[in-house]
Amino acid sequence: MAYETYTLGNVMVDCADEKELQNFYAELLGWEKRRLFARPAVKGPNGIVFLFCEESDYEPPVWPEQSGKQQKQMHFDFQVASIAEAVKRAEDLGAKKAAEQFGGDEFVTMLDPAGHPFCLCRKDTY
Repeated sequence: MAYETYTLGNVMVDCADEKELQNFYAELLGWEKRRLFARPAVKGPNGIVFLFCEESDYEPPVWPEQSGKQQKQMHFDFQVASIAEAVKRAEDLGAKKAAEQFGGDEFVTMLDPAGHPFCLCRKDTY
């Protein structure tokens, strides 16, 4: 049986404030701000699109995970040339460094303004 080839279209990110998260990721990644499917979005030079969906009952995930608390469903790993510079830039834009870190010299876990964890990973690790 032949299967259709699948291509990642977009990534939808739930949050409490879709414009705030659009602005954060546009600045952090240097991606173009867009609207797609009536949602704020950012588009990267490689065609990847993050869409942001405001949910009135949004609960930010707890990281690291704790039983009985909102779990993360996914997180982004961004490859960067300098972790220290990328951390400073993310913090300047409103992210917070996660209290617990597990990456050593290879990555730092951050929390975006909506509380989603994302990692800034040393580029030469990949």
